[in-house]
Amino acid sequence: MGSDPATPVAPPMAPPVPPPVPPVADAPRGNWVDRRAPARWRPWLRLSRADRPIGTWLLLLPCWWGLLLAMLVDGTAGWRDLWIAAACAAGAFLMRGAGCTWNDITDRDIDGRVARTALRPIPSGQVTVRGALLWAVAQALVAFAILLTFPPAAIVLGIVALLPAAVYPFAKRFTWWPQAFLGIAFNWGALLGWSAHAGSLGLPAVLLFAAGIAWTLFYDTIYAHQDAEDDALIGVKSTARLFGADSPRWLRRFLVATVALMGAAVVLAARDRSILALVLAIGAPWAMGWHLTWQLARLDIADGPGLLRLFRSNRDAGLIVVPFLAAALLF
Repeated sequence: MGSDPATPVAPPMAPPVPPPVPPVADAPRGNWVDRRAPARWRPWLRLSRADRPIGTWLLLLPCWWGLLLAMLVDGTAGWRDLWIAAACAAGAFLMRGAGCTWNDITDRDIDGRVARTALRPIPSGQVTVRGALLWAVAQALVAFAILLTFPPAAIVLGIVALLPAAVYPFAKRFTWWPQAFLGIAFNWGALLGWSAHAGSLGLPAVLLFAAGIAWTLFYDTIYAHQDAEDDALIGVKSTARLFGADSPRWLRRFLVATVALMGAAVVLAARDRSILALVLAIGAPWAMGWHLTWQLARLDIADGPGLLRLFRSNRDAGLIVVPFLAAALLF
């Protein structure tokens, strides 16, 4: 029998549309991932922290410092160095993404219990652990392909850099100084950038690396104060918890160490250049030191949003170094 034409036929039910997942708490409002990225890509981009570029800057800047310092030693600059700078930028984005993905895999149980991180893709169920692991490997492999364009010494250093990056997420479980492990991982680029130009390591690069570690202890202690209360409840260690109300005094020490070590690296690198070049190069740690002093004057460890703003301002603190070293190359 045919259907009765007078009987209305209900349209097929559309599958329910899942509600959009809100952005992670500490992502900048209106970032490009939340505004422009396709919805299906957002969890993966958030996993790589593409919505928070500050980490890429903090990983990249020591690479540029090391490259510029090596160029200052021999006074040469060419198209090859332009490629090194660009490759470091791409590698920093990829390896920061791979490192953050690995960090979220290892911290998935902790992140779900901290207000600031509860909506990250893994604890919120947007991405599986297996999917995240494949994503981390994919990013690392592309970064490795870029690394292969560098000299052998830089390639070896790039491979060795995987060790501190792999250990860092576990550091807060066994030491009060996980920020030191982060400093080693995030400033390895000072050694890599130098060796990509020079073909081998030198003392100025090692001193610059040490300066970067002191800088990381400065900015990441500020960052860690955001989670100090949650970390205490969970049992996670950090320099913020270790120093507590005494943090400003410790941060002052890290500030002095950053400026002194970078100053020593610059003097060694520019000692055979002109007086003007030396003065311009020394301006790099001097200007950075003033920026860190500005941050310290505005520090309030009880002000969560203020702590995040100060932490993000370290992009500018590190970027200040670049024009001084670049200008020194001209003389």
